[in-house]
Amino acid sequence: MRISGVARASFVAPAALWFAGTLAAQDNAELLNRMKAMEERIKALEAEVQTLKGQQAAAPAPAIPAPTQLAAAPQAAAPQAAAPIVPAAPEPAGMPQQLGGAGGAAAKALNPDISVIGDFLGAVGNPANRYTPSLEMHESEVGFQEIIDPYARADFFISFGEQGVELEEGYLTFTSLPAGLQIKVGKMRAAFGKVNTLHNHVLSWTDRPLVNQNLVGGEDGIDDAGLSLSRLLPAPKGFFLEGTAQLYRGDSDGVFAARKRTDVSTVEHLRLYRDLTESTNLDLGGSFARGKSPFANEWNQLYGFDATLHWKPLRRAVYRSFVGRSEVIWARTAVSPAVANPFAPGAVRSIITPFGFYVSGDYQFRRRWFLGGRFDRSQRGACQPTNPATTSVCNLPFTSLVQDTGGSLIVTYWPSEFSQIRGQLRRTRYGDSITANELLFQFQFSMGAHGAHPF
Repeated sequence: MRISGVARASFVAPAALWFAGTLAAQDNAELLNRMKAMEERIKALEAEVQTLKGQQAAAPAPAIPAPTQLAAAPQAAAPQAAAPIVPAAPEPAGMPQQLGGAGGAAAKALNPDISVIGDFLGAVGNPANRYTPSLEMHESEVGFQEIIDPYARADFFISFGEQGVELEEGYLTFTSLPAGLQIKVGKMRAAFGKVNTLHNHVLSWTDRPLVNQNLVGGEDGIDDAGLSLSRLLPAPKGFFLEGTAQLYRGDSDGVFAARKRTDVSTVEHLRLYRDLTESTNLDLGGSFARGKSPFANEWNQLYGFDATLHWKPLRRAVYRSFVGRSEVIWARTAVSPAVANPFAPGAVRSIITPFGFYVSGDYQFRRRWFLGGRFDRSQRGACQPTNPATTSVCNLPFTSLVQDTGGSLIVTYWPSEFSQIRGQLRRTRYGDSITANELLFQFQFSMGAHGAHPF
């Protein structure tokens, strides 16, 4: 039987449609089955996670058997491995650690910069009548410094010595006051000259010049609680001019003494700075201080002039530099036997006017090596205290002045910016007709972030 082409076409077309529908139905069923299997697998995984979390929360701390039990039954341990201890889940990645409601960065921002500077001194030779120990941890200075806000900063320096602890400086500085004013309040070194403002670790020598030891209180200097007001003053182009006025309580050992509230002391300083060349600058200053005398119920006065020359060539700054420094100080001191020493020979009320100065230079001749020298000359009252103390007995009238003269040769080596080794050969001829020949050495180290001091 022969089927025509029309009949064949009418038969094949429905068959193809039926076959395609059957394949599509099979594919849909297979896809649904796979989706159901994946859903069941996800549910099983979720159940396993919940089971593990429950075991972690309920697992007790592993008991540690007593030593006697371990010794008595060493074979009682089952071969079954102990359940592992699952550590606590860490914080999700990207979540900041919370410290008292603030993040780690905020907590760091609220902490001040902390530093420690150690100063170890030693001496050999004949000290004459100003004795210093052969070895001593002279000072450990701890500094706390922070910019509190855009308008103020705080600086605190605590000095730990072998004899005790004291606040060397601690003051708040308001930096953004109207009319270009800047105010400091707290305990601070007075702006009298240069050396009085410097901490021990900034000095170019192991000691302080004779004029500071005799007339400005030595290492402690004029360092008191008070207020300081400073301002940049109008000046010609290329000049930096700054004026400073300070009011203190009036207590500085050997310099001023406040017996009542009105016995305050004042310090004024005028500073002039100018760049001479791209490598050289000059810093000049004039100072005046006034306060009640420790030796009479009258006023003491101090006058000072300081000059500093810096040379640091830009192309050779790492290997070559020079700093020259000098100060001239004149004092007008009132002395009364009723206050100072009624038993001193020839003690009558008087005014003495000692004068002193020093000249120093420090030259950097290698990357880590410095060579320096200093010449000192200073008068002092025959029976007035010095710092370090003069141990010889006073047998001269209070009106007498004696003169000390000294010279030093200094070599300094810097292993790095955090440590320093220094030797100083010093010869001093004191006014008591005594000569001291000494070799002083110093080791310094620094830890932490210590802010730069003014130069």
